[in-house]
Parts: sequence; structure tokens; C-alpha cells
Amino acid sequence: MTARALMFQGTGSDVGKSLIVAGLARALVSRGLKVLPFKPQNMSNNAAVTLDGGEIGRAQALQARAARETPSVTMNPVLLKPQSEVGAQIIVRGQVYGKAKAADYQALKPELMDAVQDSFALLKDEADIVLVEGAGSASEVNLRANDIANMGFAREADVPVVLIGDIDRGGVIASLVGTKAVLAPDDAAMIRGFLVNKFRGDPSLFADGMVRIARETGWEPLGLIPFFAGARALPAEDALALEQQQAAKTDATLKVAVPVLPHIANFDDLDPLAAEPAVEVVRIRPGEALPGDAQLVILPGSKATLSDLRVLRDAGFDIDIEAHLRRGGSVLGLCGGYQMLGRVLRDPEGIEGAPGEAEGLGLLDIETTLSGDKRLEPASGHTFDGVPFEGYEMHMGRTKGPDCGRPFARLDTGFQDGAISADRQVYGTYVHGLFADDRQRAAWLARFAAGPSQVHYDEQVDAVLDDLAAHLEDHVDIDRLLTLSR
Repeated sequence: MTARALMFQGTGSDVGKSLIVAGLARALVSRGLKVLPFKPQNMSNNAAVTLDGGEIGRAQALQARAARETPSVTMNPVLLKPQSEVGAQIIVRGQVYGKAKAADYQALKPELMDAVQDSFALLKDEADIVLVEGAGSASEVNLRANDIANMGFAREADVPVVLIGDIDRGGVIASLVGTKAVLAPDDAAMIRGFLVNKFRGDPSLFADGMVRIARETGWEPLGLIPFFAGARALPAEDALALEQQQAAKTDATLKVAVPVLPHIANFDDLDPLAAEPAVEVVRIRPGEALPGDAQLVILPGSKATLSDLRVLRDAGFDIDIEAHLRRGGSVLGLCGGYQMLGRVLRDPEGIEGAPGEAEGLGLLDIETTLSGDKRLEPASGHTFDGVPFEGYEMHMGRTKGPDCGRPFARLDTGFQDGAISADRQVYGTYVHGLFADDRQRAAWLARFAAGPSQVHYDEQVDAVLDDLAAHLEDHVDIDRLLTLSR
């Protein structure tokens, strides 16, 4: 089997590329096609563990789910996980390849194209159609040399492109027409059509806009897609999602405060909790105070734990957390957040940056040493209260100390995970995906007397994907997309 392929690029980040690919995957699977998603290069600190022993971007895991396929490292062969403003950890085919500053990474790209093309070829041998997602903006011509994410890949693999513009942010006509203006002619020729996403209001009011874009670019209009409100119920990949304004839940009985630090990772761990009507998850940024009426503070994962720990202290969150505990509140640390809760955090090999160590928050009697070995595997077992769970581990470092004698969880492998303080107010674990397990989420709600769980999370995600597929069937010329693929 040799699949057809079609690539979806955007005029910018967060225009809806990931969501559209997921929705189209579900729509095409419902038509009886075998669909596989592919993103040559992704940049995200939200990642998923695959059964073939690696990690990929969270969006590709969601797209695989939409396609009713098992996520694989071939679906996202290059993953960049930012560790600073100018540098990132490089994941190739699911495993740590190294780290590089942005300028140095540009020189590495030619080495990575083989991994990208080999992975793409494997997918094409297994599917009817491969839906390819670009990265960032197609118009970043300053990064065109050695590109493996957008036009560089499309040209190398001879995959036609559909360009997506976001009308919600404004200027969509200029962004689409402007992309045509700045692209090299051979690159622009790869684009066969365009989609305008996130439209609000009367679509007849933009009919002339669609005509104008088509006339100026020569590209085919393939759909004006109304804003899909259900997207907020799907796991987000891009940290831009954290900038969206939060709606207060006036009827919530459990308030959860989450300090948002610069290198927050796998923040989708909290999505299932936020989906509960009785729970209000409040994201607090440096410069703000943790709310005094929160019953639970959660410290999420981090891709640069020592750096984020410094930011946490500089913001005064450590003082807020101590006051929270004096009021009888609880604290849960997930992965990097767990490491911050200890007495000391060491990075002797410079895994996250310059070698060094830092005093932790001292809320758990543990210490952590980062090392180059990365643990990537599914995890299941029972938490300290006997409630079963399924999740995954994705971390570097080894943690030990007296409080590990009160483990957060016992894994089915026989190992113990995490730690609990003597007063049972502070919990830490390396397990991700805990709240996506309905049994665990119900147990945490019961612990805080927040009533029974009202969400079946996996069922909810699948229902939203079905709704998204129907939405795209109504507003996108999917038959034409299939014709354009090759």
C-alpha cells in the first residue's frame, strides 16, 4: 500500500492546523479510509509516550486517536522541547538526540531530513492517506534554508499543500495573500488551496473575501470554517492555549491553583480535572498571588526544572504555598513539580542547562539528581489510597529520601513511585495522565468533598472528535481535498 498525502501548513502558529488534521482524520476514517497523521518537526513541551518506547508531540497522539490508530514515533520524527528562550532538547524518533541553541539547530536540520523522510515512507506503506501537518508559519522564509517542517519537506516529498489562515486574529486576507508574496515561486506552486478557520458570524459577509484571496493567490478556496467551540475540550499542545482567558465557575466546589512557570510541560495533565463542573482550575502567573481559597495547589511538570524553581521563588509562590499549607491546603507535584518539592535538586551533568544544584521547597524529605537516562513508558498500578490508575512516565532523574517510604503509588511492575509527606498534605509523583483516568479523578474529587465525577473523559474526547469531523464535513470540501492529494 502506498498512500496519498496532503500537507496542511498555516500562516502562523495556533491557526488550527493540529485541530483540522485531527478532525479530517476522524472524518476520513469514518469514510472507510486508513489514515495516519504525520508532523515532520514539532516544537512542544506537551508530549505523549508511545507504545514503541518513545515520545511524540501531544497533537500527533490526539490525531492518531482521531484516526483510531496507535500513536507511534514515526508520526513525529523530530520533536523540539524548549529548555530556554534560545535552546531546546532534540528528540529524534522518540529518543533524546541532544540539545542545541536555535542557531545551531539550523545547521543540524540536514542531518534530520533522512529520519523525517524514512518515517514518512513507513507511514505511506501502511495507509490510504497520510495527513501531514506543518509547523509555525509557512511564510518564515528566513528559516527556509534546510527546512524540514514546511516547504522544505513538501518539496522534498512532493506533497501538495493546503494553507490555513485564522480569521479570528484579524488580517486573514493579508496573511494568506502575503504568504504568497514572500514565498519563492516554486514553494508557492506547492500550495493548491486554502482554508479560512475560526470564522464567527454570517459567512455571507466573507464571501467576497474568499473570492479576493483566490484571485490574488491563484489558490482554490476549500472552506470557510466556523469557530469550533468544542476545541477547548480537547488536549492542547501549544502553550499559547494557556493565554486564553479563563471563565470563572461560580458553582465550583473545588478550586485548584496552578502556578504557570515559563517552561511548563505536559500541562494537559490538568485538562480532565478542569472539565469537571465542580472544579475550577485557576492558572496563576508570576506577579499574581495564589488564591487564598484554593484547596489544592498543583505544580505541573517542567522542561527546565531548576530554572522554573528560581522563577517560582522570585515570584513569591513558595511563600504562598507555605501559607496555603498552614491553612490546611494540599499540594500535588507532578514530575518536575514533584522534584521541586524536595530538599535539593541537582543537575551535575548539565542536562537542563549549566551544571548546578538548587535548594528545593523542602516540603518533601527527598532529593533528586538529574541524569541523562530518560524514562518513557506506560504506567499503571494503585495510588496510596488503593485506587487503580493508568498513565505514563516521562522524566529524567532519580529521586530518593525518607518520604519515598510513603510512596504515592505502587506500580504493577512492582516498583514504588513518588512520595507523601508525614502530615499527608504534600504529594509528589512521576505519573502523568493521572486525572485522565476517571477512577483517579473521582477519588480526588471525593477527597475534597467536591461531589461525584460528572465526566467520562475518554468518551468526551471521542465525542468531540466526532463532532469536529461532522463540523468539517459541513464546511470543508473534503472530496476536493482527496482529489488534490497525491
